[in-house]
Amino acid sequence: MHDANASVAAPVTPLRDALAYIEANFDKTVSLAELAEVSALSVSRFATVFRQQVGLSPYKYLCEVRVRRAQLLLLAGVPGAVVATQVGFFDQSHLGRHFKRFCGVTPSAFLQQARALEAA
Repeated sequence: MHDANASVAAPVTPLRDALAYIEANFDKTVSLAELAEVSALSVSRFATVFRQQVGLSPYKYLCEVRVRRAQLLLLAGVPGAVVATQVGFFDQSHLGRHFKRFCGVTPSAFLQQARALEAA
């Protein structure tokens, strides 16, 4: 999984505001226009600067934030279908696709691995 914190160590102020906005609103629909407005940049300029500074598109970064939050909820015992809607995905299969893309495993395999590590 991409370590967003490493690549976003010292973003320029407009991006810092956008990143904070994503972290605060990850469970809602977040549009590129909203992020550009928060950053006081045009949509096209924002998308370019974001990708240069963060290394991901704004949408992929948002999905990564959602997956990280999903991991915490899954580990806390929240059912996958509930987790999906709580972190902003449409449904459990939407969560599963993005989870596998970022983590390399499905949410259930992630939980099995975590439980195996706890038991060890």
